[in-house]
Amino acid sequence: MKNRNCLKHAGLLAVAALLLLALAACARPTTVGDVMASVNGHKIYRTEVDKYYANQTAGSDQQPAGEQAVSLRLSILNELIETEILMQRAEKLGLLATDEEVDRKLNEIKSPYTAEEFNKRLQDKKISLDDFKRDLRRSLTRDKVLNKEITSRINITDQDVSNYYNEHKAEFNLIEAQYHLAKIMVSGIANPQVHNLQNSKAQNEAEAHKKIEMIANHLDSGDDFATLAMNYSEDPETSNNGGDLGMAPESALKTADPATRDAVMKLKPGQYTPVIPIINPATHQPGAYMIVKLIAKEPAGQRDLNDPRVQQAIRQQLRDRREQLLKAAYYESLRDDAKVTNYYADEVLKNLGAAK
Repeated sequence: MKNRNCLKHAGLLAVAALLLLALAACARPTTVGDVMASVNGHKIYRTEVDKYYANQTAGSDQQPAGEQAVSLRLSILNELIETEILMQRAEKLGLLATDEEVDRKLNEIKSPYTAEEFNKRLQDKKISLDDFKRDLRRSLTRDKVLNKEITSRINITDQDVSNYYNEHKAEFNLIEAQYHLAKIMVSGIANPQVHNLQNSKAQNEAEAHKKIEMIANHLDSGDDFATLAMNYSEDPETSNNGGDLGMAPESALKTADPATRDAVMKLKPGQYTPVIPIINPATHQPGAYMIVKLIAKEPAGQRDLNDPRVQQAIRQQLRDRREQLLKAAYYESLRDDAKVTNYYADEVLKNLGAAK
């Protein structure tokens, strides 16, 4: 009898344990397979979110914690949901990026770096080459879909341009002259952030001086300024776009050092300065050198609507605004048509922000 009672008690414990397991499974559906969300049946796993989380926080001195960490994961997950919706749309349209397109873009991105430098950048970002290629495929696919569905359908009419000009005429009244500048810069201090097409970096002041003189000789021989900048300039911000600094008001030149200001002010459009030494304030010796080109100069005053540059600027601004608006509406429309379940968001709500 005693043994029977023990068996009965053990059976009740087993049933109770099974019930507890079942209740736990119902209470936390996201832990099953670590699924954080699903899009039309396609599952997005915690491992993928964690990978992007590690990528976005890599190199940060202060890692997110608590609610900040949860918010970042929610943001990453939402982006992955939108990406998956768009990828599924691309598949229906036959617009998925091909292997050839991915490889071509990969080679273009890798071209300024040595193999060792490129692999180091991947390691710093905590992603593998396969991860990088997957993101490239997604990015190229997104561009193809949005170009077909949105960009190619935008039409800015002459009347649109005229209406904008009449409503915003003051925007085209320049209160001071504008200088469109470009520069080539060479530094005597090696900078790991420098990536020009020739992977050319001076290691010291003597090399920098020799290099800038070589560039100046090429310019004097008629070589293209932008091409030389892309090949040799050591300015991380401008070397990849031909040294283009964009437009700067005349007042900005007044804040530059006198040698640079005087040299630039003497230029006519298309001309470039002699080599300008950049003095290191600590040593009072040249630490770098640059050559500045004046691409164009815009005098102060009202710009008319018949100015092609005014029309181009308005047309581009209207196109960008319309494209941004339509893309936002397009994403919302696609999401409305998709069956999305965000388990992680549900978990955050249920645990009042305590999800990890």
